Amino acid sequence: MKNGKGYIQLFTGNGKGKTTAAIGAAIRAAGAGKTVFIGQFVKGMHYSELESLKLIPQIQVQQFGLDCFIIKKPDQKDIDAAQKGLETVTDVIKKNSYNMVILDEICIALHYKLLPIKAIVKLLNEKPTEMEVILTGRYATKELIKKADLVTEMREIKHYYNKGIQARKGIEF
Repeated sequence: MKNGKGYIQLFTGNGKGKTTAAIGAAIRAAGAGKTVFIGQFVKGMHYSELESLKLIPQIQVQQFGLDCFIIKKPDQKDIDAAQKGLETVTDVIKKNSYNMVILDEICIALHYKLLPIKAIVKLLNEKPTEMEVILTGRYATKELIKKADLVTEMREIKHYYNKGIQARKGIEF
């Protein structure tokens, strides 16, 4: 898939919009005739964006998470799901059959020690030159920040959640 140089982008920070930015990049790539694989770590629930992405055949999405463990400590099933995800995305990247690969919430998977940082850095080191890779999630490690070519921090300044507004279908999920 010779399309020139591909870069590593990282969307991190405590503000809303990291996954949304990555999905926007995926839609833009698909509009340009490129193929995209989105691996969602930690996420196993249904989100509205999954329905939208089903309508775009150039974008494939796979989730590697179970129920939300953020309110409890992750257990072995969470670790196993993340490990399966790592195996899948490693295969996807090595086969070089997509122009763009998104590792959604990979920073969260690393933060909760579901995966070792060395494995992700190794994977990024082995990515095909022309492939674009996007990483998302809060708590980006120093290693990922150093490795990325572009780092954007989403910073929460104000959020209606703090006023008791719950997540709304089609807006936050």
